Amino acid sequence: MKTVKSKKISNPADIITVSSNALNIAKKIGFSETASYSISIAVSELASNIHKYAKNGYIHLNIIEGKNTNGLEVVAIDNGPGIKNIQDAMKDNYSTSDGLGIGLPGVKRLMDEFEIKSEPKKGTLITTRKWL
Repeated sequence: MKTVKSKKISNPADIITVSSNALNIAKKIGFSETASYSISIAVSELASNIHKYAKNGYIHLNIIEGKNTNGLEVVAIDNGPGIKNIQDAMKDNYSTSDGLGIGLPGVKRLMDEFEIKSEPKKGTLITTRKWL
């Protein structure tokens, strides 16, 4: 694994920067245009959630090697309030704010692998991967 970019998320401009970084890295390592934009959208959603709910955190973009292919790993981490009920948060149309409730389930659909760990008052760690 090679960390290519790490970005602190603390304001809306950071969301744009990190999603653009993800798009460029995905294209550079060989993802199709469609897959690259899917990764960028997933990163944008994760960064947006960090800003909205935790106020700040980090997105790490890592180039990873699998048995037969390479990919891009996205790690989103914060020390925010955590997610009280992960099962509910992963349901379509569930939202704790005025959103559409498609963010985390959408990220899971856009990527090949999705893991989430969260503890109330301790924060959230989401690791997701897309393979070439």
